Amino acid sequence: MNILFMNSARTWGGTEKWTHMAAESLAHEHKVALVYRKNVVGDRFTTSKFQLPCLSHVDVYTLYQLTRIIRQEKIEVIIPTKRKDYLLAGIASRICGISNILRLGIVRPLKLPIIHKLMYHSLVDAVIVNAQQIKTTLLQSPFMVADKIYVIRNGLDTTQLNKKSQPIAPKIFDFQISTVGILTKRKGHDFLLRGFAQFINQEPNANAGIVIIGDGVLKNELQELVEKLHLTQHVHFTGFVENPYPLMAASDVIAMLSTNEGISNALLEGMYLENVPISTFVGGTTEFIQDGKNGFLIDYGNENKLATTLLTIYNNNILKENISLAAKSTILTQFSLTRMTQTLTQLCKTTIKNKAAQHAAYN
Repeated sequence: MNILFMNSARTWGGTEKWTHMAAESLAHEHKVALVYRKNVVGDRFTTSKFQLPCLSHVDVYTLYQLTRIIRQEKIEVIIPTKRKDYLLAGIASRICGISNILRLGIVRPLKLPIIHKLMYHSLVDAVIVNAQQIKTTLLQSPFMVADKIYVIRNGLDTTQLNKKSQPIAPKIFDFQISTVGILTKRKGHDFLLRGFAQFINQEPNANAGIVIIGDGVLKNELQELVEKLHLTQHVHFTGFVENPYPLMAASDVIAMLSTNEGISNALLEGMYLENVPISTFVGGTTEFIQDGKNGFLIDYGNENKLATTLLTIYNNNILKENISLAAKSTILTQFSLTRMTQTLTQLCKTTIKNKAAQHAAYN
């Protein structure tokens, strides 16, 4: 198959990580290419790639170039992965007569009936989501069709994780909590800091701290909050890190306290690296984390519960070890890269076959 991924992100995040993993995995047996906007994304791919401006949902120049690439490379299926890409990819797919498989990795209610029907239904042959909750939310819109939405769990390249996490970084704190992601309001870093401050108030002598891995617009605001909460000695900001895995492997806890998420790649990676996961009840998290068995689930904003959970983990090494091992086992059994690649391959083949049948019927 000839497959074209499209990702117009300006920064590197979870969606870009999924796009890279899917493209590189499929490239072992198929011809895969990427359309991208920024080098921070494109430079990581070893597949064929094309840089386009992708300035808006209806960027005419990008649309023209996209159709040219599709015809030149004999693309059979396009997979857009960012909201800005959906309409462009949909229109280009219809102009060129190819399949369009949209990928959505976050819970997103569709509130603009005419526009969203076009983007998520009329111009789409299939929708990939990584959690049942995302599918359930999409189906609240009357124009969405269940048979068109496929739940394909994220896969983890554990071979690469094993390689990139070695050697494990020296611990910054004896009891180390990591959080990984862009520093935006949605990621809940402020909630983590406030809950952790309550934990420190109860364990003032603990050599415990948070390693915040990532960069973003809220960095200064979060640093001010750290000072206000008197946590300067307990919080370490790394900024953007090309390879965060040695730091994650050194940690005891991976905290993902977002207000909205699909399934966080960083959370899965932390679990594989034997961190105890703490997550909010968002997206698909409840589909694979059982509270108190292979992780902990907390309502967003419940600082008391977060502090209590941290105290429980801190004061019980046996519990910490048991849950971290159960977390890793969950990843090994439920988030196989091989399974994700096989399922994605079959979906691409099916949509291509269906598109060929449609063309034959019209002719």
